[in-house]
Amino acid sequence: METATKITVSYPADLSVWGREIVEDRPFRNYLTKAHDRATVGDHWSEFVGVGCCGSAMDVDLRVESVAGGSKIDSETEFVFTEREACSVGGWTVQSSAGRQ
Repeated sequence: METATKITVSYPADLSVWGREIVEDRPFRNYLTKAHDRATVGDHWSEFVGVGCCGSAMDVDLRVESVAGGSKIDSETEFVFTEREACSVGGWTVQSSAGRQ
């Protein structure tokens, strides 16, 4: 099976700034390479995302928008994030003034 070189994943437009920082950070990208072994356009991944010991957590619905190369995910696969239509995901109002929304 050929390895994906780049996967574009979307999150809802109404995901807060704080949520975007968590999802787009290196630890979460690394997590995706361990949590999923392949990707196909249209896949939906409901991911549990925590914001630390002083906060809360939520599930974020990620959608695979495009896959370059094969479908296999490994440590060499690059993840790119983009925004899609809002879906009332809400946001975190923890560890920050005014929730950084």
